Amino acid sequence: MPSVTAKLAAGLAACSTVLFVSSCGSSPSDAHAHSTRADDKPVITGEPAGYNTADVAFAKDMTAHEEQGLSMSRLAPDRSTNSELVTFAAKTAAALQVDIQVLKALSAQWKEGQDNQPGASAPPMTPRATIDDATIAKLNSLHSNEFDAPWLEAMINLDQGEIEMANAEVTNGKNPDAIGLAKQIVKARQAEIGQMQQMQQTLAG
Repeated sequence: MPSVTAKLAAGLAACSTVLFVSSCGSSPSDAHAHSTRADDKPVITGEPAGYNTADVAFAKDMTAHEEQGLSMSRLAPDRSTNSELVTFAAKTAAALQVDIQVLKALSAQWKEGQDNQPGASAPPMTPRATIDDATIAKLNSLHSNEFDAPWLEAMINLDQGEIEMANAEVTNGKNPDAIGLAKQIVKARQAEIGQMQQMQQTLAG
């Protein structure tokens, strides 16, 4: 069975993209927030380690959240005139693309590894709801200064949900790659929330 590392290598051709921004020469101040910075990127062992139902649920639900975060991040360049927010959103989108590919690669490995059956069932994880359709529709209708505050609020809520899900994976998961990624997601989203809260304070002032 092809390893996850091999699968990722085909899709993540290193520094020709902007995904691993730090390894491509970004300054320390640019390398903020997401779990896929070069100095803190997910480490996929490629080993067919065991997994359980919590791991499978984590990969599925986190992928859905991160795909929504990617879509929301892509709204910013056309709707916000805040250069700090637009830059933050662009780096968030780049990092999320890597996170999503890692999560999908893990899911694919587990799906193909039918001889490596899931371990004992963990307590079911209740996924944190993604951002509702009404909020997405509202964001799509806003521009300039009217866009910034609702966007930050929605992204903070999304990140808080991911932290809850990732902490649940650390507690209940079995697969070392998934648990390692979850720990990195917690660290990254906490930093991201802090930065967005600073932007909120700037807007309020």
